[in-house]
Amino acid sequence: MSHHEVEFTASGYLVLARELATSCFPSDSLLAVRRDAELWLLPTRGPAAGGMILKQRNPEGDRSVLVREVLSDASVVGRRPAIWDGTRGALRVAIRYPATPGGAA
Repeated sequence: MSHHEVEFTASGYLVLARELATSCFPSDSLLAVRRDAELWLLPTRGPAAGGMILKQRNPEGDRSVLVREVLSDASVVGRRPAIWDGTRGALRVAIRYPATPGGAA
């Protein structure tokens, strides 16, 4: 599993660095599924296969996709760790941090 970092914006977008987006989602399309404390991003075979389209965000080629609805409007903002899980064919993004001693989450 390879480790990465992604960013959630206050407006509900998920931002992926160009290198991560092109390696995991070469067709610029994906399915997003919430699974407990993670958001799973699964590549599709292209826009005709359905799913969400990654949009180019800046001249550097970073990509973004609106995920607010998939997260049920949960407030997820800031950088989060992500791992490519080759056995499941998904980029798994942490949307909640594990509870820490003392009760903070």
